[in-house]
Amino acid sequence: MDVVVGIDVSKDQLDVHVLPSGESFAVANDDESLDELAAKLLSLKADIVALEATGGYEMLAAAALSGAGLAVIVVNPAQVRAYANALGKRAKTDPIDAEVIAAFVAATKPAIRPLRDEENRALAALLARRRQILAMIAAEEQRTRMALAKEAQKSIGRLLAALRRELDDLDAAFAAMSAAGFPIEYGPVDEPWGVRRFYARDPLGRLVNILVHKN
Repeated sequence: MDVVVGIDVSKDQLDVHVLPSGESFAVANDDESLDELAAKLLSLKADIVALEATGGYEMLAAAALSGAGLAVIVVNPAQVRAYANALGKRAKTDPIDAEVIAAFVAATKPAIRPLRDEENRALAALLARRRQILAMIAAEEQRTRMALAKEAQKSIGRLLAALRRELDDLDAAFAAMSAAGFPIEYGPVDEPWGVRRFYARDPLGRLVNILVHKN
C-alpha cells in the first residue's frame, strides 16, 4: 500500500499525518525542521506528500521537500473540504487537518508532475542561498547584543539592513526563476499601491504571486 503523507500548514507549524500507519506529529515551519522532516519522510518511504495551499505558507515546505527528492503535491482546500463533507466528517467551517488531507489524496490519487532537473537545481540553489543569508542575519543579530561601541552597532545595523534587503530581493528571485525556466505570467511591475511583484508558475503548476513592499 502507498505511504501517503498529509500536511496541514500554518505560518509557524506543520501538522503531519501518515497513512496507512496513522502516525501524527508536528514540526516547526522553518529550515532546520524541514530538513529533519524530509529525512523522516524519506525513511518512511513516502510515495506522495500532500500540502494544503495556505496563502503561500506552504511554499517553503513544498520547495524543501521537493528538493529532497520527495513527490510533493499542493492540494486545493476547497476540494479537500468537499471530500470531507461528502463523507460527513466535518462541518463546512471546520479547519482542514492533516488526516483529512492524507485521506483525500489516498482516495483520489491525484497525478504528480515530476520536477525537471533544472527546477530541482534552481530550488536547491535558492534554498541554499536563503539559508546562508538567514545564518548571516542570525550571526549579526548576536553581535548586536554583544557590541558595546555605538559605531560597531551602527555598522552591524547597516549590514543587517543589506542582508534583509537581499533576502527580500524580488528581482533576484525573478531572474533566478526565469533562468530556470519557470513560466512568468505577469511582471515584474511596480503597482500603484506600493508593491513590486510578478506572477509565476511554481514547480507544482500553481500560479504564485511574489511581491515585496516598496519603501
